[in-house]
Amino acid sequence: MISRLAFTDAWEMDHPADEVLRVLADVDSYMQWWPQVKEVERVDSEHGQLRVCSRIPVSLRMTITREAELPEIGLLRVRVQGDLRGWSQWHVAAVPGGCRVAYTQEVSIAHPFFKLVAAVPLIGVRVIRANHDAMMRGGQQGLGEYLAA
Repeated sequence: MISRLAFTDAWEMDHPADEVLRVLADVDSYMQWWPQVKEVERVDSEHGQLRVCSRIPVSLRMTITREAELPEIGLLRVRVQGDLRGWSQWHVAAVPGGCRVAYTQEVSIAHPFFKLVAAVPLIGVRVIRANHDAMMRGGQQGLGEYLAA
């Protein structure tokens, strides 16, 4: 059985790095542009609760806690607790014509259904990765459209 998962994603955006970083730091706005983010509830200035749902029609609920917000190096990092446990981060860097957005996440699965899926030999992790990939494609497209509006 898989106990930890690591995801890496990279997006090329036709928007300035500081603009992209500002939107990514504003978790309260995620529902406006990221279709797979179904609920956002601000707990306080450092904590928020999210509910996300991608292709697998089962929601994941998480509490995120800000660990680092360093705009001078384009880094945002949160601790993740709940149905996923670990951390995730964004790194946004200027490139000619826009920016490169790198997302990294390392988590363990705590949600019972997703733990069962992950335990299926050969295909379980592939299904979870495909679910994650669909979520990230939705985020990339939604963010690009949101910034272009």
